[in-house]
Amino acid sequence: LLKYRFHKQYRHPILDASLTKARVAGEARTLMKCLRSGVSVPGIRMVDAAQGILGIEWIDGKSVRFLLGGGEEDEDFEEGDYDEDEDEVMQMIGNEIAKMHLSDTIHGDLTTSNMMLRRPSSEGKAKLVLIDFGLAYTSTLVEDKAVDLYVLERAFASTHPDSEPLFASVLQAYEQKMGKEWRAVSKRLDEVRLRGRKRSMVG
Repeated sequence: LLKYRFHKQYRHPILDASLTKARVAGEARTLMKCLRSGVSVPGIRMVDAAQGILGIEWIDGKSVRFLLGGGEEDEDFEEGDYDEDEDEVMQMIGNEIAKMHLSDTIHGDLTTSNMMLRRPSSEGKAKLVLIDFGLAYTSTLVEDKAVDLYVLERAFASTHPDSEPLFASVLQAYEQKMGKEWRAVSKRLDEVRLRGRKRSMVG
């Protein structure tokens, strides 16, 4: 899969070239960091930062959004392709996000559209893959990890009806993988939720 960052006509050419190069290189570095940390992400096939091109592994599967009934996709798909139930998929999501956060990587755009369930091979089970790290960055801050989770929680609420039990399963797996670091993230997540509700009330 070739991911191409188009030139922005409204930016000065020198600035645009510099930003494009930095962002493509940054996304490639983030993917490499995740791969080294055991996070399930697409492999890198080629990088041409100057031209704004990132070549990554094609994931043969479906987005979690599609599998949960949140959107249509064009490729052929049969219900029997996947044996995993919703709770298993949520456990996989929580586990992968925790591995990512333990490596101090913040995704920046966690939605069920940016998670793929790889089609299982004949001898294995389906595997969850996190994709689209264009907004990702490195941070050790608990605040950033909590906001990452809050973004996903809001994505569940807006895309998937009655999603509270689903997200609860995600957090359960996340907590188990995070270990002692979970407590601080959990406390900050509650604070982020409160701020979010206040903003909704004010409009």
